Amino acid sequence: MKYDITIYGNPALRKKCRKIKTITAEVRQLAVDMLETMYAGNGIGLAAQQVGRTEALVVLDIPLMTGSGEVRPVESEPAVKMPVVLINPVIVESEGSATCEEGCLSFPGFYVPVKRAETVRATFLDLDGVAHDIRVNGLFARAIQHELDHLNGKLLVDRMAAERKLELADDLKRLRESGLQQAEATAS
Repeated sequence: MKYDITIYGNPALRKKCRKIKTITAEVRQLAVDMLETMYAGNGIGLAAQQVGRTEALVVLDIPLMTGSGEVRPVESEPAVKMPVVLINPVIVESEGSATCEEGCLSFPGFYVPVKRAETVRATFLDLDGVAHDIRVNGLFARAIQHELDHLNGKLLVDRMAAERKLELADDLKRLRESGLQQAEATAS
């Protein structure tokens, strides 16, 4: 089942995640449905809050090909096969910093420069309950940080520079109103 993506302004995006204690058939189906939703939205990552859920679950599929057609490896140690499901993910170390443009499925059409760590070490469980400890960089590190922000109720707008927020104020207001309407429609 494909979900609707929760839009900025919808209070569901500000809810903090709850750890998954047991990996059930429902959790596995949620991961499958989130991947379908992410692909339909042309995204590379999706957190449970973005589909109105509060489980500590993230799906990622980092492309091996750049927009210019150049093939590049997903940078991780040990290697991670895509797509990947992260249950109860935690960033345990980070180093370096880089500023790159980021988009977000919950902020359609918005791309803003965001400063993040270049390399992160993260731990998580997979759908079989196996614990992983990975060190990643590049787009993979950025995507993990972005999606973990969602799990903690932090949004792209919270990472924007103040001057950028002012530039986008009218557009953000319209989007926030749309997200509030989405929440009201879902509640009724």
